[in-house]
Amino acid sequence: MKSVRDLDSPAVTVDLDIMEDNIRRLQAQTDSLGIANRPHIKTHKIPALGKLQMQAGAVGITCQKLGEVEVFAEAGVADDVLLTFNILGWTKTERLMALSRRLKRLAVVFDNEVVARGLSEAAKRAGVEVPFLVECDTGFGRNGVQTPEAAFDLARLAMRLPNLRFDGIMTFPNKEPTAAFFNRALELFRGAGIEVPVVSGGGTPATLTLGDFPMLTEHRAGTYLYNDAMMVHSRAATWAQCAMRVRATVVSRPTDTRAIVDAGTKVLTSDQYYVQGFGHVTEYPQAAVSGLSEEHGTLDLSRCAERPQVGDIVHIVPNHCCVVSNMVDTVYGVRGGRIEAAWKVAARGLVT
Repeated sequence: MKSVRDLDSPAVTVDLDIMEDNIRRLQAQTDSLGIANRPHIKTHKIPALGKLQMQAGAVGITCQKLGEVEVFAEAGVADDVLLTFNILGWTKTERLMALSRRLKRLAVVFDNEVVARGLSEAAKRAGVEVPFLVECDTGFGRNGVQTPEAAFDLARLAMRLPNLRFDGIMTFPNKEPTAAFFNRALELFRGAGIEVPVVSGGGTPATLTLGDFPMLTEHRAGTYLYNDAMMVHSRAATWAQCAMRVRATVVSRPTDTRAIVDAGTKVLTSDQYYVQGFGHVTEYPQAAVSGLSEEHGTLDLSRCAERPQVGDIVHIVPNHCCVVSNMVDTVYGVRGGRIEAAWKVAARGLVT
């Protein structure tokens, strides 16, 4: 164990006290509502952290890509996995079938007939049964069938295909129209005598209103583990609940109001979504991370009463922690200024 001061910069650190509290708090919330917690591991991509989430009470994990499932299955993190991405093509479906044989339950999602038929054919060749959820678009405008009726029709079509088993419906994220959409879909399934074991919601900001969706049986949050500037902006977290920090060095002070740090888009990412700037400097909260190039981060210090000097270390809460995880080989767990863990980001770059 060594001091965090020994870390070269830029480096990605995680405050263990904050992260552990984040894990406990979300698990307690879902437990109190009787909703299963199925955390999304794309936020961290680190098997050891997935095991912490499972030990806290998660029922299983959520993965976004097959590569993540492969890494986490090999590490023995969970035997109940939900893969929330349309899987298409021979190569991917064969990988999926190999994983299905290794795990107690590997459920998939889809929103169209082409994917459903491809999965059915692969499952028939492999001699396995694949559980599936129909993905619903309840307001986000990404993947998903557009109406409850379409969800019902696609589920019934897929249930008639060989080697597929209907397990439920899912959405990302829970939004205001989700309740009406899901209630109507469940009414259609009940009317046809079809059980819907799983009604899956998602999103860390959506945990603020989780109690408004009593039809949910499980929730998939990912960012909550670390939290980031977007979560603070969404009021899903405070700065004190942000565990991930990018440790950076001030390498230049070209003007009195401008500092340059050694962390650019290749560490902090250029994601902004609905926030201004590119991160929050914990030591200088009035500073703005006003610009990024590949290796340079620009701090606007014009609103700061005190300003860092060349050689000073600053810590930046990134806008989007999930992408930062995919930028580095190692993330360091720190507590009380000491490094307690150095985790390899085992699923880094696994986007297929």
